[in-house]
Amino acid sequence: MSLVDEAVIYAEAGSGGDGVVRWLRTKTNARGGPSGGDGGRGGDVILLGVRDLSALARYRYEKKFHAENGEAGKGALKHGANGAEYILKVPVGTFVRIIGTGKEYEIIKENERVVLFRGGFGGKGNARFKSSTNQNPFQQTAGKAGKGGDIELTLKIIADAGLIGLPSAGKSSLLNMLTQAKSKVGDYPFTTLEPNLGDFYGRIIADIPGLVEGASSGRGLGIKFLKHVERTGILLHLVSANQENPLAAYMEVRKEIELFGRGLPEKKEILILSKTDLISSVECETKMQLLARETGREVLSVSVKDEEVFKKFSGKLSKILV
Repeated sequence: MSLVDEAVIYAEAGSGGDGVVRWLRTKTNARGGPSGGDGGRGGDVILLGVRDLSALARYRYEKKFHAENGEAGKGALKHGANGAEYILKVPVGTFVRIIGTGKEYEIIKENERVVLFRGGFGGKGNARFKSSTNQNPFQQTAGKAGKGGDIELTLKIIADAGLIGLPSAGKSSLLNMLTQAKSKVGDYPFTTLEPNLGDFYGRIIADIPGLVEGASSGRGLGIKFLKHVERTGILLHLVSANQENPLAAYMEVRKEIELFGRGLPEKKEILILSKTDLISSVECETKMQLLARETGREVLSVSVKDEEVFKKFSGKLSKILV
């Protein structure tokens, strides 16, 4: 599945209903006493964490959301009904920032609720203003406006494993084979412009967009790449077997991870020499030994075009992700 991982929307809580001027007539008092009720409170805007990684897709085109306003007060001292809250569903792992204030939230659990904007208070009816010196008040107050503003939603994928590597390292092809996902595949840089996910025996694997030197400072897909790796359990680092210098290719990506920091350098990382059908078995073994010796990492090999090699790799990966 491909997903929408960023969105900017506007949301506003409901305004409070107005208080009203009303009179309760009696047989002895034609106009009666003050009986205007208060207005209802406006509905809040609520963030709700859900186990649906596609939840932000709704916000690609739908951009404005408004909680229900409170009702105006009524006669006979009856208050207006409160407005219904508006629930914005976001995937677990969503980072939320209110642009105008800079206030930030992070949704990390399913069914987690955060009140983003409070609804306005209802106004007071004229019954509230009756006193010993003011038996027939005509005063009432209007309801208060609800809070609102522009919101930036950013999904930081929480995946069991993330496929990383330079562009065209074979990440999308491998994800498709492992999980029956439908990532774009092509032998050119940045085929994947947003993360793609797949289910591998109950484990979520993310195909993270490829990066180039300077990604930690924003070049290429830059931070868009690195922010997703930040929330990934294990890094599956693909190095294409047809790289003349596989160690240099590995180090280019590793350098960006080190520069980005934020816990990425300490994550468990497994190297995968991909596209091994493009080289001889002798060259494959030589390159695997080089990577293992120079990095101190476990090194696996895979080819999506060699059924036996792929089956062997899939079995090893299933044990690693248990």
